[in-house]
Amino acid sequence: MNYKYILASGSPRRRELLSGLGLDFEVRLLAGIDESYPEGLTGEEIARRISCKKADAYKATMSDDELIITADTIVYIDGQVLGKPKDEEEARRMLHMLSGRTHLVITGVTLLTHEWKHTFDCVSEVSFGQLSDEEINYYVSHYHPLDKAGAYGIQEWIGYVGVERIEGSYFNVMGLPVQRLYQVLKQFNVK
Repeated sequence: MNYKYILASGSPRRRELLSGLGLDFEVRLLAGIDESYPEGLTGEEIARRISCKKADAYKATMSDDELIITADTIVYIDGQVLGKPKDEEEARRMLHMLSGRTHLVITGVTLLTHEWKHTFDCVSEVSFGQLSDEEINYYVSHYHPLDKAGAYGIQEWIGYVGVERIEGSYFNVMGLPVQRLYQVLKQFNVK
């Protein structure tokens, strides 16, 4: 079946990445989706669970020929999820926590039609060099870390000067593991 692709995300980075696959898609947003999760889950379980919850919220609004794509990206360090910071001070704290250390970036992705649902996760390991207070303050004041998990965008200045090593998908760190997504679409013969 030829599906109409619906990206259920307001992220400009996800729109850019999905566009890179050459797919025609529409962006559809629903407000107020519950992104809570129970204690004791692994980072992978958290990202998959939230992605599934997002997809389930769209089930009632979709038509038979639509394929919904949802994603949730988390930054995970010391068993703790670093979401989007609520203010610049929290962004600075998060960047200090990541400085000189390695963390995981985990994205859960769900594909949903009326006939089937498939969820997967992608994990990338990111190592930051030591960041000075001046570097962190510069980034926070000149960029927009409040709309990014872990308070950073790897494709921005902080990624250029701070990231020493990545193991896994760079695009996953940006917010959507497009290579893996493409492979799953091929597997389901819906590309």
